[in-house]
Amino acid sequence: MSIHIYFEEIEPLNIKKNQVKSGIKALITREFNKVGLISIILCSDNYLLDINKKFLNHDFYTDIVTFNYCEIDIISGDLFISVDRIKENANLFNTSFNKELYRVIYHGVLHLIGYNDKTDDEKVVMRQKEDFYLNEIDFR
Repeated sequence: MSIHIYFEEIEPLNIKKNQVKSGIKALITREFNKVGLISIILCSDNYLLDINKKFLNHDFYTDIVTFNYCEIDIISGDLFISVDRIKENANLFNTSFNKELYRVIYHGVLHLIGYNDKTDDEKVVMRQKEDFYLNEIDFR
């Protein structure tokens, strides 16, 4: 089990990597799964746009693209996250950069676990799960 954080086309951020990793581990464990190999790639808008085009045939900016490599109850995958989108969304939703970053990371992990957000009902469940796990973090 391991969780890695990488930076592509951006300067490394001063984030609490151990806090991020322990939060992910707690989320996965509480959802009755095991931590496999998870890579979090924090990147620029353009880097993620290229990923979105190349692998999903989507020609638009997004905050996260998740690649799922899970096997049964072992949660593994790659989370590509646009720091530019995180900054913009934090301003848009009047929240801190760190809280928005965690929300998007948890959102991606919840997708790996099997939660979806295609329907209105699924979106409600996803948001409730995000909020539940975010409430366990001290953002001060």
